Amino acid sequence: MIRYEWRGGFTNDAVNRLHAEGFGHRLLDDDWWGQVNRHSLGWVVAYDGDELVGFVNVAWDGGIHAFIIDTLTTPRVQRQGIGTELVAVAAREAAKAGCEWLHVDFDDHLAGFYFESCGFRPTQAGLIALA
Repeated sequence: MIRYEWRGGFTNDAVNRLHAEGFGHRLLDDDWWGQVNRHSLGWVVAYDGDELVGFVNVAWDGGIHAFIIDTLTTPRVQRQGIGTELVAVAAREAAKAGCEWLHVDFDDHLAGFYFESCGFRPTQAGLIALA
């Protein structure tokens, strides 16, 4: 049984492992706990027992716009609806906090997940690579 928690506890090591696995990069030593507590509206964690199997960060502008970033699930639980539920919890909690819009950007191969599974609709947006 997967357990979802809004602003739930996690260790930096667990999110760093999940992030490296999900985005295919080397294991980093980022301070996720400090970052989300300083800069985010909230986050959602998904646990299978004691194992962190999913995470999404909900950034915001301090007003009516929230942004989901770093949506992750460990490969062994992918395609089971866990990512979709992470986003659904994020959307409900952002709405409770007074947000009126939930934004996301993503690579093309994730369009089906965000549009079909999560209910986002396409919009025009822009992006500048800063590095």
